[in-house]
Amino acid sequence: MAAIEGFLVASLLLSCLASTSYGVTFTSLQKTLVVSASNQQGKVLKGGEGNITITWSYNNSFPAGTDSAYKTVKVKLCYAPISQVDRAWRKTVDNLEKDKTCQHNIVSKPYSPSNNNFNWSVERDVPTATYFIRAYAYNSADEEVSFGQNTDAHKTANLFQVEAISGRHASLDIASICFSAFAIVSLFGFFFLEKRKGKSSQQK
Repeated sequence: MAAIEGFLVASLLLSCLASTSYGVTFTSLQKTLVVSASNQQGKVLKGGEGNITITWSYNNSFPAGTDSAYKTVKVKLCYAPISQVDRAWRKTVDNLEKDKTCQHNIVSKPYSPSNNNFNWSVERDVPTATYFIRAYAYNSADEEVSFGQNTDAHKTANLFQVEAISGRHASLDIASICFSAFAIVSLFGFFFLEKRKGKSSQQK
């Protein structure tokens, strides 16, 4: 009897662990959000300079009440397939807890079915890559329950590129050039003065 009870307890624990460890899958979500972005296909945005306007809303073609559990919407910057090749740290996984597609958070807002927009300035630390925009709707338990994106299912349309900053600022380059020019002029001036001093001493 004790052995049976122990087996039942162990089975229950294993089933609980299995259900909690796997989490929400992307393929289980409905695409109930309509997402658009003010980018042009292939447009290049510079890190720290570029900006893009993102809009999202509920797709009214779904039955009324489908969005009753939606509490929050989180908009994310996601890697396009072309920028995931040979990069395991950007790999797409169906289990959203392990998925690396959308690593960059853009904004989080309380859910509203319409009139949602956000003007996003590209952050300086965003890596050079090709991207798309995706929005997830979350329930009160902070679990993904729906999504929308500004690209097609194959993630090939309406993509845009981000070009990361080089780490040097234009003003630093200008200052460096000016300093180098000043150093060269000063060096020539020093030699000229020394040469004049040498000539004047010889004449005396």
